[in-house]
Amino acid sequence: MFGNKGNSNKPQNRIDCLIGAGTTIEGNITFSGGLRVDGHVRGNVLAAEDKPGTLVLSEQARIEGEIRVSHVVINGTVVGPVHAIEYVELQAKANVTGDIHYRTLEMQLGAVVQGRLVYQPEGKSDKVVQLKPLSAE
Repeated sequence: MFGNKGNSNKPQNRIDCLIGAGTTIEGNITFSGGLRVDGHVRGNVLAAEDKPGTLVLSEQARIEGEIRVSHVVINGTVVGPVHAIEYVELQAKANVTGDIHYRTLEMQLGAVVQGRLVYQPEGKSDKVVQLKPLSAE
């Protein structure tokens, strides 16, 4: 409970990679750890499978494509769906055109969403084991 080092609910505290302002990337990006985008991405931004990934979009950032990460902080423009396994923060300058799938959502005054907000419950899993009831002997 206390001091759990493997807590995946906590976003990354550090940024491992930066896509700077004035940079345009065309193609999909797969990352682990922390990624900050200040530039323009035309493609999907995905966290590496089975690894937590935190995506931070600055005010001047623009992503045209799907976002699929564990934690995302948006203060720029996104055109496409956002899938966050744990946490979505929409800051005041956020402008999202597409559906947002989240478990925890924080939205500041001024953020714009043109799409649906879809809550993803914690218990949703494909790995469900059915238990057989005990038979009376």
